[in-house]
Amino acid sequence: MLTKKQLDLLKFINERVQRDGVPPSFDEMKDALDLRSKSGIHRLITALEDRGFIQRLAHKARALEIIKLPDALENNGGFRPTVIEGDKTDPPAAAMPVQAIHAIELPVMGRIAAGTPIEAISQVSHHVAVPGQMLTGQGHHYALEVKGDSMIEAGINDGDVVVIRETSTADNGDIVVALVEGQEATLKRFRRNGSSIALEPANAAYETRVLPDHMVKVQGRLVGLIRSY
Repeated sequence: MLTKKQLDLLKFINERVQRDGVPPSFDEMKDALDLRSKSGIHRLITALEDRGFIQRLAHKARALEIIKLPDALENNGGFRPTVIEGDKTDPPAAAMPVQAIHAIELPVMGRIAAGTPIEAISQVSHHVAVPGQMLTGQGHHYALEVKGDSMIEAGINDGDVVVIRETSTADNGDIVVALVEGQEATLKRFRRNGSSIALEPANAAYETRVLPDHMVKVQGRLVGLIRSY
């Protein structure tokens, strides 16, 4: 599932490739999506690349290639997105398989910042029931309430509850709970580059934080999300 911004960018790139034979420049993408900086475009392109819709080609100008398109772009020329940024569209009830859901109660360990980092919280505030199939591996799991909007382009909104599998390691591209300098906890996308760690937001209004690796400790990896309407 793509966010509205990701869909808008993919649609714009596809239209320009069909019209001109080459993708638009980063400046043209920034202007088309009304973003303030090209860093937001870089994050959107990274997200589309991670999801297999585009790939960057080395040693070529405007080096983007479209690998696949969502059904809405492939099946009709008039694109009318039906997604709301950060939200998911549920399939029709008839298409959803009927199965028993095994619920497990997890401790909600407080709030985690998806924005400016807040003080780390390690006390249980309450418990929440989550589907057992949401839990991955054999590790310990816990839940956190999201505060802030820096991860909205990854579908994580203020007030959501995220399910975290406790781990001290992460792969590039994972969304993790990161403890900064032993005091501040934040929810961001993890990327390591040598001895530095980048904590990337999923919102063009926020900047990526790059820190020495000794200042960042991974506390867990995102495995699920619960939203109340």
